[in-house]
Amino acid sequence: MTSLPVALVTAGSAGLGAAVVRCFANNGFRVVINYNSSVDKATNLLDSLPLHPDTKGSLQNDLHICIQADLESRHDVERLVAETYSRMGRLDVIFSNGGWTQPRDMTSIDENIFEEEWDRAFNMNVKSHLWLLHAAKSYLEVTEGCFISTASISGLGHNGSSLAYSVTKAAQLHMMKGLACMVGPKIRVNSISPGLLQTEWAQRFTPEAHEEHRQKTKLQRFVDLEDVAQQVLTLAKSRSITGVNIVIDAGYILS
Repeated sequence: MTSLPVALVTAGSAGLGAAVVRCFANNGFRVVINYNSSVDKATNLLDSLPLHPDTKGSLQNDLHICIQADLESRHDVERLVAETYSRMGRLDVIFSNGGWTQPRDMTSIDENIFEEEWDRAFNMNVKSHLWLLHAAKSYLEVTEGCFISTASISGLGHNGSSLAYSVTKAAQLHMMKGLACMVGPKIRVNSISPGLLQTEWAQRFTPEAHEEHRQKTKLQRFVDLEDVAQQVLTLAKSRSITGVNIVIDAGYILS
């Protein structure tokens, strides 16, 4: 069973993370679902994943697993990677999907100066990805694997839920290019920048904000979760792409 490739998906119990988990599982990967507090969602997702025909009757939990870890803690991130390798025997792909924001009025500087929010945004949107790749570097080198992070179109211009979120997402994009230079040629590093996805996370925004976003897209539609998941899978499989950020936004930033 250890010959099957292994993908670790952080923040994988719901939303985009869960869509990517299903996509990898349906395409011959053993998957590690990371969650922080949503144990029920993680275990329900685990139970829904398909078995691979090569497992010959092995138990579901021998194929795909869940591991709890708080991505804001460097110690937890390092434990997550160590436990993934210990239980799965290899590591081929990491989809680093963690992120954080506190919505603020993007027209007001007074609404965007809370230091604790800047610190948490930087920890989650920048440092957690750095910690994760650093912890996994030796394992990914063996499999000549890849590291893919979830960025955002908010990092490409003055938009998004808060100034702290926009700035730290821009920093994340810059860091991914630097990391691609640092860990090549054995490891590939890329990112995806989705538009507004129709997930539980996005429910913090009003219906009016959702519709305003949709109207600004050139395709007049929201980004489909499955389209994003398939793009992550493509990046995982391609051995010729590194240092790239792929925008999947239905044409929003063309406005």
